[in-house]
Amino acid sequence: MAFSFPFSSSALRSLKLESEEQERWEMRRKLSRMSWRPSIHRHQPPDKPSPQPPRLCADPLLHTALFSGNLETLQDLLGTEGSTNLLVPTRAHDLRWSSAQAGIWSLTYEEEFTCPLYVTASRGYTGCLRLLLQKGADVDFAPGGESALHGACENGHNQCVQLLLRHGANPNMASQDGFSPLHHCKTPQSYHCAQLLLQYGAHVAALSEDEALTPLHVAAGLGLVEHVDLYLRYGAAVDKRDVHGETPLSAACSQPQSCERLDRYYKVCQRLIDCGADIHTRDNDQQSPLHLACKSANPQTVELLLEHGAEVNAMSYSGNTAMQNILQVTAYKLQNRPELIVRALLNHGAIRVWPGALSKVLRFCCSSPNTVEVLLNTYSNLRGSEDWADVVPEEQQQKSPSFFQSVFLLSRSPRSLQHLCRCFLRSHLEGRLPDSLPKLPLPPPLLHFVLLGFEGVLY
Repeated sequence: MAFSFPFSSSALRSLKLESEEQERWEMRRKLSRMSWRPSIHRHQPPDKPSPQPPRLCADPLLHTALFSGNLETLQDLLGTEGSTNLLVPTRAHDLRWSSAQAGIWSLTYEEEFTCPLYVTASRGYTGCLRLLLQKGADVDFAPGGESALHGACENGHNQCVQLLLRHGANPNMASQDGFSPLHHCKTPQSYHCAQLLLQYGAHVAALSEDEALTPLHVAAGLGLVEHVDLYLRYGAAVDKRDVHGETPLSAACSQPQSCERLDRYYKVCQRLIDCGADIHTRDNDQQSPLHLACKSANPQTVELLLEHGAEVNAMSYSGNTAMQNILQVTAYKLQNRPELIVRALLNHGAIRVWPGALSKVLRFCCSSPNTVEVLLNTYSNLRGSEDWADVVPEEQQQKSPSFFQSVFLLSRSPRSLQHLCRCFLRSHLEGRLPDSLPKLPLPPPLLHFVLLGFEGVLY
């Protein structure tokens, strides 16, 4: 008689996950051994015997010496030359379901494999790395999917990169995720790593496997000015698109940018534009660099794009203009001074907010009084409603009492003659303000006023 026991859906899912994970683990182990081939380097004599296939590192002392960079212990433990091409078990960042003998399922870190060369190179242990190479370590051995050169570049260890390249490391070897070592130069400290790679023949136009990213995309997206200059000097394509339709300029504009990093991204964009980057290129969502720069709230970059003729009222697939993008993030980007972006857009001819939507804008942007001020100062005849005082939290009113009092008075008094004259002049020069207004013989205070300078009160 056969018996069957019901399992809960979570238990069945756990069993399935464990089975799939075990299958993948076995496959990785087989592939790492099957795909290993002995490398013949320039310094290797032709009659030298081929290294032995890799074996699993089972010595805890050797494991500890590798991860701590203990050169003396490593010298004592390494024997034959074949002992350098080991499979070293490591703990990955991903969790998987595993079961103890008692049958209790739990999430544990997935086990992966690397090699001694990768461990030492990625940690900057130059002495240990040199010893392993002298002992015959395969310079391109990558059981974990990334070579030692990938690890050294990612962590900015220049001496290790130089040592690996001198021993014949492939500067264009792709990782299991399709990234070259040049893609892994992601920090300011990795600049000299990138220089060395290019000197040894790395392809500056290398594309990642899934997203078709070039090293220039990566450097621009991280705000690495020196890397961008380096790649451009080596002939990187300034308008190459990835699978999302983004160019390096779009990548630089789209990244979240803290106040401290605004200048870095501005310099990257400036360098790309000086080298011919197209500021009108749209991504797959029809977002221009101006759309993206407003979303990341970088005033310097927005000014740069507008000065070079960016279309201020262009719409993305979602129907958003650059103005809508900056207003949506104003409350979250106060340190980036979003009011400067709103003012720049308006001075370059951005369409004003529909008066009926000003109450909503006031609710979401009241934490930035300057943004509210510059928006309201573009209307000559604007009658505020009685409910404006209700949409602004009392806390915000107390922070800027004079300003919000002047806002609420718009429902009971007309705008000043001074403001009406400003509106007339702006209307007369609409579309030509940034170019024409500075040519007029106006005193600086009046010029500041016409260009929507911040005063902290509405007239």
